Amino acid sequence: MSQPSDSPYTTNLNILFPALSLVDVRSVVSQVEAKWFNQTLCKVNDSAIRLGVMQGEYHWHKHANDDEFFFVLEGRFIIDLEDQSIELQAQQGYVIPKGIVHRTRAPERAIILMVETAAIVPTGDA
Repeated sequence: MSQPSDSPYTTNLNILFPALSLVDVRSVVSQVEAKWFNQTLCKVNDSAIRLGVMQGEYHWHKHANDDEFFFVLEGRFIIDLEDQSIELQAQQGYVIPKGIVHRTRAPERAIILMVETAAIVPTGDA
């Protein structure tokens, strides 16, 4: 369940927009060239708001201590669970409770927001 060593993911955990600054998602998205891109936009209390620009599949993983919220801004985003797949369209969201094994997919380029604790390891627990 850990991230492969030859990871195809670009994950940036630095906070791009500090408090009291304009969060400009469009400007970030326009610069993304990677197929699977994750950028922390800002922090709100103990949570991180992250931007995902994604196409393709993420690996199966889980987070033992943290829930995750996915919200689709553009495109189609699929969350695979062990017994079902949830397909999200623009303006739809879904919460994955802690401890649930899941994989996310975007058949075409999708732009999503994620809300999770700032301490979460995005690639999952080892």
